[in-house]
Order: sequence, then C-alpha cells, then structure tokens
Amino acid sequence: MNNRRKPAVLLLAAALMMLLAACQENRNDAPAPTSAAVAPSPSAAPTEAPSGTPAASPGSEVIKEGSIEKEDNVVLKELSFVYKDQNIALQDIVDDAKLESLLGKPEEKKSHTYAENDGTNRDNLIGFTENAYAYPGLVIQTINSAEGKKFFIFNIEITDPKYATIRNVKVGDSVDQLKEAYPEGRLIGEGAADEEDDFRYEPANYVDYMTFHIKDAKIESIRITTLLD
Repeated sequence: MNNRRKPAVLLLAAALMMLLAACQENRNDAPAPTSAAVAPSPSAAPTEAPSGTPAASPGSEVIKEGSIEKEDNVVLKELSFVYKDQNIALQDIVDDAKLESLLGKPEEKKSHTYAENDGTNRDNLIGFTENAYAYPGLVIQTINSAEGKKFFIFNIEITDPKYATIRNVKVGDSVDQLKEAYPEGRLIGEGAADEEDDFRYEPANYVDYMTFHIKDAKIESIRITTLLD
C-alpha cells in the first residue's frame, strides 16, 4: 500500500469505530418496546344487579304495599292478620271495594262523621269520618286521612280463630304459645293463669300495638290498633 494513503485509511477506520460505538450507546439508552397487546384495565363495579338476581324492594320486609310508613320505622306488617293467604295490616289504605275483594261482603257497615256535640267527646276528630265493617268474628274500622280522600285501617278486633296474626297466633291459643310467638311482648297485669289479663306487643312505639286479651290461660280476643291524635 502506498505510504501516503496509510494515515488516511487509519483516520477513516477510527472514525467508523467511533460512529459504531455511538450507535450502540444510543440503542442501549432507548426504552424497551412495549407489547402491542395492552392488558385491559379492570372494569368498574356494576351499578346494577346482574340479570337474574332479584333486586331488594325498598321496605318490602317492613312495609307491605299499600301501607303508610310512620315514624320510628314501625313494622306494620307485624301488626296484621292473615286470611286466605291475604295479609291485612294496620294502616292499609282500603275502601268498600277493596275490603270486599279481600274478605267478602260485610254483614254490616256503620259510618259516623265526627262533629261538635255529637256525644263522642272526640273534638280532635271533628270533620273526620269513621267506617266500621262487621264480619263474623272480625270488625275492621277505618278513618279518612288528613287530606280527607283516602281511608286507612286504624283498628282491628278479632274473636274468631280463622283470622291468625302474621306469626300464626289466633284466638283459642294458649298463653304459652303466645309467649313463644311474641317473646317481645309482656303481660300488663299480674298474669295469673286463672285470671283475665292483657298481653301487649309493641313493635316500635306506643302508638301502634297489638293486644291479646287472656282468659282462662287462653287468648279470647285480639286487638290491633293505632292511637288517633
């Protein structure tokens, strides 16, 4: 090789080696390539119940359809009786047609509108109308609401064993059966087995309650009632 070309070749070789070294350094510093298949992000929690899962109806275990919810979350379903698979509760909104569809035609219906000097001494109810429906072994009383358009049940009197409470307690059952079914209740009097007494059950307050009249250690009658202001 010509001696004049040797320095030029050496310089060219050195430049190539420096260029290759720089390229290799750039490759090492470059970020690793990401995979084309990106893992999906976790899906958000469903806002609705999956198909086939029954959604809980608000208050279905406390207040049955057609009832008025009162303060203190009163369990109105407990203050009810059952007849032919129909549950009829305190404060259910009813009229003549509704009651007839549930219980049949009453033997008697009485109606009274409270007024001044009517002898009832219920001035707080002046202007309200009360209806009483009499069936064999059963009396249901209703009164119109403050708006005056709808009537609700405020009192139920049971003397026939075919009308059982929601806990399947009925007229003729023993005091022991009553206490077992309603452990939350209490005897108002002394509770002697051979005397008359009242057993009271109050789910939540002192306004809505159920009273079992006891005679000769058995239930003689059942009253389900709410106090009217």
